[in-house]
Amino acid sequence: MAVRSLVGATIGAFALTVAGPSLASAQTDYYNTDRGRPVQVEDAYTTERYALELKLAPVRLERGSGGVYSWGIDPEIAYGILPRTQIEIGVPLAYREVGAQRQSGIAGLELSAMHNLNTETEGWPALALRADLLAPVGNLAPSRAYPSVTGIATRTFTWGRVHANGTLTGGSTITATNFDAAAAELSRWLVGAAIDRTFPLRSTLLTAELYGRKPLLDGSSVEYTTGVGARHQISPTLALDAGIGRRLNGDAPGWYVTFGSAYAFSVASLFPTGR
Repeated sequence: MAVRSLVGATIGAFALTVAGPSLASAQTDYYNTDRGRPVQVEDAYTTERYALELKLAPVRLERGSGGVYSWGIDPEIAYGILPRTQIEIGVPLAYREVGAQRQSGIAGLELSAMHNLNTETEGWPALALRADLLAPVGNLAPSRAYPSVTGIATRTFTWGRVHANGTLTGGSTITATNFDAAAAELSRWLVGAAIDRTFPLRSTLLTAELYGRKPLLDGSSVEYTTGVGARHQISPTLALDAGIGRRLNGDAPGWYVTFGSAYAFSVASLFPTGR
């Protein structure tokens, strides 16, 4: 028995050394909602300092008017580089039906930095700022870079949480003379809200959202989208998410489904000596 206990303790110590201090936070990764996982509206919290989060093959399938399908895979990696601060890089892959043609390829290079401004208190919600840059990398990417900035607020109540997001995107408006199919899918602005509720004993979060956006395409009307989703922790480091939603109006109303996973971990060598 003593030998078995010693072996168990050794294995446990090794696992903690490899996983590092962020293992405990990884066990509650289902509690943190990211943009597009499973809904567009995200919370104001970042990846734990020194932690890595691999967002493995988040998939989004859309069906527009007329039965036109498109799908995308958006793998990303996020790193907690500073207290309450993360950096992120992603390479979105897309498949589109354009008339009788089918196109597939890389839809850009996404660079992002997010900072949580404060811890939520009784008088103030948690606030965060996020800066993004979509670079013209790949055959399905926009022809020029598009920067954006997002303000995020999260408020916790006894029954759940409420999140509010507002995004502004810079860059040229898309017109008939400078039409860019990839850029036409971007938003000049986006404003939305979401609510969620956690079930800790089941390591599960349920969420619902409603947001409006103004496409970069000149003359486009404001589009409204609603969706619901769930996140579930299946192991100390792995969380799954899924969602479904519907675009209520606009030039191409339709529905979409999403599915993704996130693997969060840290390595002891990433931690400064003496921490």
